[in-house]
Amino acid sequence: MSQKDEKIQLVDELIESVGDSHLSSSTETPLLPGAFDKSDDEKMRDIEEHVRGIMNTLGLNLEDDSLKGTPRRVAKMFVKETFGGLNPDRMPSLSTFENSYQYGEMLIEKNITVYSTCEHHLLPIVGRAHVGYISNGKVVGLSKMNRIVDYYAKRPQVQERMTRQIVKALQAALGTEDVACVVDAKHLCVNSRGIRDIESSTITAEYGGKFKDEKVRREFLDFIRMETSFGA
Repeated sequence: MSQKDEKIQLVDELIESVGDSHLSSSTETPLLPGAFDKSDDEKMRDIEEHVRGIMNTLGLNLEDDSLKGTPRRVAKMFVKETFGGLNPDRMPSLSTFENSYQYGEMLIEKNITVYSTCEHHLLPIVGRAHVGYISNGKVVGLSKMNRIVDYYAKRPQVQERMTRQIVKALQAALGTEDVACVVDAKHLCVNSRGIRDIESSTITAEYGGKFKDEKVRREFLDFIRMETSFGA
């Protein structure tokens, strides 16, 4: 075995041995060729059978009224909801408009709810995303920023990758590098198993263009820390 092959094998062994590692070789979600050849109904039928097998292996009685519908419910949830963001057909339309107001400062949509799933243990990731950009002539509807976060969250995820995916999608739509995203989320694979630390959360950030400048980045972070509760 060559020295290069030995290094590759070592890296593979390290990744296998540290299942919670967040190493990733790409910003893209790893998908098999032909991942969308099957219809949603076909996928749900397949997943239903797999879930049924898991439950049988665990010794659960699927004839019980409370359990007999679980395989179908899980299959529908996986395809239509929890992992719906895997399907490119569900990518939200990021229609942009001319910045007719000539607004040249940063625009921020903060406290966007994140519901995602850790791809290492298939347990929930729950938190908030804060997204900002500086227009170079184009603007995007505010709700579209929420929708793009939701789209990339609805798949098995690594938080670092999701943060970068959100930024890259908005950069492409707006035609500017000046986009930033910070995500603060709890991972139930940490909070509910393993170390079971219910207090810890994970923060990731991606800064593009002008947001790489320390002064601009500081302004962005100051804005997302502002108290903006509008309750009575």
